[in-house]
Parts: sequence; structure tokens; C-alpha cells
Amino acid sequence: MGEVMVTGATGGIGRAVVTELAGAGHQVSAVGRDLARLRAVPGVRAVTADLARPQRLAEAIEPPGALDALVHCAGVSVEAIVPVADTSPAVWQETMAVNAMAAAELTRLMLPALRRSHGHVVFLNSARGVRSVPGWSAFAASKAALQELADSLRAEEAGNGVRVTTIYPGGTATERLRRVRAAFGSDYDPQRCIKPDTLAAMVAWVLAAPPDAYVSELSVLAAPDRN
Repeated sequence: MGEVMVTGATGGIGRAVVTELAGAGHQVSAVGRDLARLRAVPGVRAVTADLARPQRLAEAIEPPGALDALVHCAGVSVEAIVPVADTSPAVWQETMAVNAMAAAELTRLMLPALRRSHGHVVFLNSARGVRSVPGWSAFAASKAALQELADSLRAEEAGNGVRVTTIYPGGTATERLRRVRAAFGSDYDPQRCIKPDTLAAMVAWVLAAPPDAYVSELSVLAAPDRN
């Protein structure tokens, strides 16, 4: 077991990941904005930071002496259908900052510790096959940027022994997915989605890879309807 940092720790997926890893015996630093909610998980170190301001992360988060894994779960999306013509610079700025720029900056800050431990960086992206989504351009672009960030990091840090994994989950039963599907006029049935706890178990499985191999990309799908 080791030292793990998880971003987006108060969201549906992030909280499940924090709980799973802490329960498995890892020492978890949970990064988010709501200190009270971060402290709700026993045995977890709460780290408050605003990922919408990546330029301030160096002030908010002190690099640890040891870090075995960094798991990026944070993410935002506009909960409305907005074409490019109506998407404001503020929306682009926040979406890119939280979904891609903060991940890049926090990874940069943690790399010295990750290199020392031959650690692991995990990016929670979105459904495999990142592509354009009409009415959701900022989110789609930010996830494409996150994919390219992960691919570049994997190539750059292989010589330092750092592993990089991107996980592409299908629809996961969270409140955010419910709101997004409502905006798109799509059905939301949590029974047909991946459970956050299940996705968290996948993250733990990725981190538990043996020393001679690891998963670089993982697509996680909801199981077919068995009724």
C-alpha cells in the first residue's frame, strides 16, 4: 500500500475512489474545494484547492516527499446544450482549466515524487473514442486534451519508470450524469449505468498491477442487460 492523491474527491466518482483506496489501506490525500465533505471519509487527508485556478495550485498543494499514485477524477461540464456560437469564453476557460490544465499542472508538481517512487498517474476521462459532441464542444475538447496529455506524459516519463493510465468509463451513475442526460433529453436509468463503486474498484485494480506490466488504457462499459 502507498501514498495516493485523488482529485475531484467530493464528486460521485472521486468520492468512491477515495473510499475504495482508503479502505484498501492506502494513505489517501483527497483534493477538492469543500473541506467538510473531504473530511467525511475517515482516515483521509483533506487538501483544499480550486482546480479552476491551476496557476494557484503550487501555493495550495505542497508536494509530498513520497507519492505512489496520482488519480485525476475532477471534472466539470456545462449542464445545458450550448452550440459553439453561444459558448462564452468563461465556459471554455473553466472547462479547460478544471478538466485539462489543472491535471497538467498538478501532475507537473507531483512528478518529482512520482519519479522517486516509479509511481502511477491515472486519468479518468470519458467514454472511449473521444470525439465531437454537438452542443457540448468545451467538454469534448477538454477530454480530447486530457487524452493527449496522458499520451504525451506516458512517452515522456517511461524512462523515469512512471506509469500512465487513461480510464474511459461509460455512463456512470452519478448526479452529474443525470443532469447532463436530462439536458440532452436522454433517459437516465442508474441500473443501466456503471456504479461509482465498481469504477473505483477498477481504479484500484489498475494501481495493483504487477511490476512487469500495467494497463495503459482501459475502457469500462456497463454490463449488457441480463433481463
